[in-house]
Amino acid sequence: MNQRVKRVLALLAGWAFLLLGIVGLFVPFLQGMLFILIGLIILSSEYVWAHHLLAKLKARFPRLGHLADEGRAKASLWLQRLSGQRTLD
Repeated sequence: MNQRVKRVLALLAGWAFLLLGIVGLFVPFLQGMLFILIGLIILSSEYVWAHHLLAKLKARFPRLGHLADEGRAKASLWLQRLSGQRTLD
């Protein structure tokens, strides 16, 4: 897949999760903080402000930071498998 298309899809997904998370803060059946965290993880690869905010959250809540790192590693493996790239196991 073209690098530009991947970047646009990542940005769309990140912003969608972030907006869904904001809505989830006010709607009882959505996990707002979870979606905000996922959106920040996705956007942190493209935006410095998202990277800094995620770093602040990890420093303030170490357990949350550990879970975010585990989730990022799993998502990376999943995306590699989806794109057909070889993984180093």
